Amino acid sequence: MRGSNPAEKNKRIKKILLFVTFLVLMSGFSVTQVSAGINIELGDLDTPDSVADSVNILMFLTVIALAPSILVLVTGFTRILIVLSFTRNAMGLQQTPPNQVLIGLALLLTYFMMSPIFARMNDEALQPYIAEEITQDEAFDRAVLPLREFMLAQMSPQDLNTFLAISNHPEPEEYEDIATEVLIPAFVLNEIKRAFIIGFFIYIPFLIIDLVVASTLMSLGMMMLPPAMVSMPFKLMIFMLVDGWGIILRTLMASFN
Repeated sequence: MRGSNPAEKNKRIKKILLFVTFLVLMSGFSVTQVSAGINIELGDLDTPDSVADSVNILMFLTVIALAPSILVLVTGFTRILIVLSFTRNAMGLQQTPPNQVLIGLALLLTYFMMSPIFARMNDEALQPYIAEEITQDEAFDRAVLPLREFMLAQMSPQDLNTFLAISNHPEPEEYEDIATEVLIPAFVLNEIKRAFIIGFFIYIPFLIIDLVVASTLMSLGMMMLPPAMVSMPFKLMIFMLVDGWGIILRTLMASFN
């Protein structure tokens, strides 16, 4: 790489670092036993090339540390977790279910929904790369393609145009021409907006119950009794009678294209 063009070298390094993210994810889908050893040597730091290699190693380790955060942002985890949090708050429950339970449930639902995409990434990118049938650049392109298709299927044109305008990118003629660095933040924004819309509709029936209970207590002259204390058992009872968790989860899964 020492004799190559610096621009091409930087592009290749970025692709390798980004592909590490997918390797971390796909490690759980590997169907073969792979034994690997990593030996990191900084070597002599007196030359510019050796210093650049050391910086690349630090960037590599940084990507490994940030991989979990990156992965949850390019899946349906964001929407699922926000909707579950809205549901808990709408019922007036502060820490029930606890955050660990909601996060665990969101991770399992994300795995359930994204497993076909992960399997495709494993079959088309990771396994051929491990077998040395394709290069790193080809493996990266194949790994990103299923995620790009998933994100584009959920995408709102308004959110996409917002980040195209911010980044000063020209309007692409085809969706395939959209840069990944523009697509990911637009997808995250789209997921947050959709989660808030779903959360709004979840709040409506619980708000009606609160209003009915508050009006009833006021008409009975029980103004010193907190309405939230009386309405919570009714909200829990109605929520369980109509299979509220099942309805929310089915609606949430159906909201993904």
